[in-house]
Amino acid sequence: MAASHAVANPGSRHMIHSKLRDYYTLTKPEVNLLILMTTSAGYYLASRGPLRIGGLLNTLIGTLLVASGTATLNQWLERVWDGQMRRTASRPLPAGRLSAREALWFGILLSIAGGLYLTVAVNGLAALLAISTLLSYLLVYTPLKRKTALCTLLGAVPGAMPVLIGWAGASAGIGGNAWLLFAIVFLWQFPHFLAIALLYREDYARAGYRMLPRFDLDSRFTRAEILAFTVILILTTLLPLVDRGGLIYLFAMLLAGCYLLYHVSKLIKSSSKAFARTVVHATVLYLPVVLAMMMVYKA
Repeated sequence: MAASHAVANPGSRHMIHSKLRDYYTLTKPEVNLLILMTTSAGYYLASRGPLRIGGLLNTLIGTLLVASGTATLNQWLERVWDGQMRRTASRPLPAGRLSAREALWFGILLSIAGGLYLTVAVNGLAALLAISTLLSYLLVYTPLKRKTALCTLLGAVPGAMPVLIGWAGASAGIGGNAWLLFAIVFLWQFPHFLAIALLYREDYARAGYRMLPRFDLDSRFTRAEILAFTVILILTTLLPLVDRGGLIYLFAMLLAGCYLLYHVSKLIKSSSKAFARTVVHATVLYLPVVLAMMMVYKA
């Protein structure tokens, strides 16, 4: 009996670890890393005087909880269609490793905990912005993905909200520069997510997602969109968000913009998925560099 119990323990521990890993996967940690980065940038750029580390940490914890709840509830809503796409079929819900009920309660608890944490530890405005982000993502963007290609336009609003949450966490208000920072993150999402839509076009279509216009069979319209939004994004980063920005700051922003524009221009000339993948990688590198430069020059 003792020997049998000893043999069973490793298996039980493995099952527990596997379950915890699946819960962790539901929170979309790779997306949360981006959310925490933009929230931190908003908090730092809104701060006056010495940075309050405790306030920043509280803002990040609350935002992370709400973002994790949002990601979990999104996967709960889309579990059937996730099972129809190759890139998402192995997620915990479509693969059957977690039940829909487990995911639902996990998402609800995370979301409520995050909202309450922000209300108590940060301020009411940050909490309101976080909950508004959750609701707009789940009730507007998520259902529209199956109805219209305009979902990316509407989904970019909650996607850019973390910078406002960070800003509100530091200042308990939202100033003009906050909206400029919001605009940068808002615009950045178009080359990033439209390139992803091109990359996984057939996969999205298989599950009935309308991430791209139906008329754009050769992707020329979408590629033109990516170029237009990239140019507007680069121009927006040149606006005076940072008080101490000078010629060096503008040159650095232009250099980062030229890097992104170079990869986008290659996608414009060809509908190759390889170029779409390169644009995705370029955008992932571009945004942290731009935000880091803003924070350096603000200091």
